[in-house]
Amino acid sequence: MIPQPYRQNPLLRMSYSLIAPLYDMVIERPMREARKRSLAGLPTDTPQKVLISGVGTGLDLPYLPALHQYTALDFNPAMLSRAKSRNEKLDVEFVLGDSMNLPYADEQFDCVVLHLIVAVVPEPQKCLSEAARVLKPGGTILLFDKFLQPDQNAWLRRVLTPLSRRIATRMDVVFEEVLRGAPTLEVVSNEGALGGQWFRRITLRKPQ
Repeated sequence: MIPQPYRQNPLLRMSYSLIAPLYDMVIERPMREARKRSLAGLPTDTPQKVLISGVGTGLDLPYLPALHQYTALDFNPAMLSRAKSRNEKLDVEFVLGDSMNLPYADEQFDCVVLHLIVAVVPEPQKCLSEAARVLKPGGTILLFDKFLQPDQNAWLRRVLTPLSRRIATRMDVVFEEVLRGAPTLEVVSNEGALGGQWFRRITLRKPQ
């Protein structure tokens, strides 16, 4: 049987099934512009194979260029169902799967989108390393998520994380620590997006 690390946290899966109908209402508007700016990193002239790892309810879909071939993966059937209903114009294959153990061979995609997934999964390093594994040499990863700065105290976020990670998301993830899981990736850009630099837009590249 293929390992499925997300099963380490069945409460998280159940929680996202329950909040799927409310997710868009809470998340869509505050994150809209940051999503659009991150997805502007996708090329608009050359068709590519793009993996959206952790597609959720599909809030990225309206902002994706139509010329690419997309694979949209999520671990939660309720979220994936909402994503399917949102798609109107794109060539998308929707897949129920685990961002920490992607069901693909090495070097399959030109780009991987990781929006609000790295800080949700139980093992962020596995999520990033799997994205790097399936990425072709020269490919890019577009990452948008919330990260603490190295050595940032943020005591309240750290205190709340043991609970929040069980039902929604982690609040104590440090990007520089996550990057150790994929040491071959190069940081192309790393800039604040929302919440006083808590949310960041990061572009990573896999060398040729």
